[in-house]
Amino acid sequence: MHLMDQLIPLISQSVLAVQDAAAGAAAPVAAVSGDRSLFGYIAAGGFVAIVLILLSVVALALVVANLIAVRRDALAKPEVVVGLEGFLRERRIEQAIAFCKQPEHDCFLARVVGAGLSKAARSQFGHLELKPAMEEAGAREAERLDRLNYALRIVSDLGPMLGLLGTVIGIIKAFSTIGAAEGVARSTQLSTNMSEALVNTALGLAIAIPCLVMHAFFKRRIDSLVIEVGDTAERLAMMAQGGGPVAVPRPAAPAGAPRPASAQVAAPVGGAVS
Repeated sequence: MHLMDQLIPLISQSVLAVQDAAAGAAAPVAAVSGDRSLFGYIAAGGFVAIVLILLSVVALALVVANLIAVRRDALAKPEVVVGLEGFLRERRIEQAIAFCKQPEHDCFLARVVGAGLSKAARSQFGHLELKPAMEEAGAREAERLDRLNYALRIVSDLGPMLGLLGTVIGIIKAFSTIGAAEGVARSTQLSTNMSEALVNTALGLAIAIPCLVMHAFFKRRIDSLVIEVGDTAERLAMMAQGGGPVAVPRPAAPAGAPRPASAQVAAPVGGAVS
């Protein structure tokens, strides 16, 4: 009995000590995992996560810029279409060129038609140069219009790459922790490093997937609008040419060469025979 009376207090003290140690180890983990907001996850991602957040802001700005630029009224302003129709119907080419160069009329259609009319006015072939010049200007403007969308594609490619970089950094830190720390501290630091790795992966994918979808949408939209505006430009070119095809001048036949049968003039019938 005397021995049992001595052992019971020692066992009680040991149990209390183990409970206190377990509570002390669980408190930091609970503080880390229980009070985790969106900003907490971003902070857990480290420096790479901050770069990814800035990249997402750039992606949002590019989406807004594409939404503003890739519109029917932005590529071919209604007042520009009406004004060019009036000038070209009356064959007032110089006024149409000046109209296209005005800053308030600057748009895809005005630049294409203005470039075509300017080159046709300077060329010795006249309106024969109109459509080729407009096609060349249209290709140039289409490439210019696609630049914002191409930047969106670059962001969609950078997102997963930066996320992978953050993942690798987090895994490197995790393996360093395994070799350096011991006990409860090692488990806590290891979970923090793995959280950094996975947060960066998630952020990279969260940026890349919407950017890729929006890039495909804007690409299809640009192609559709360029074809539509091209039809309008072709109609204006026909008006500038007088509503019909332009006859191609043929070189004069050399002296003494036989003329085609269709060009020969028939002799008068019933004339006097000498």
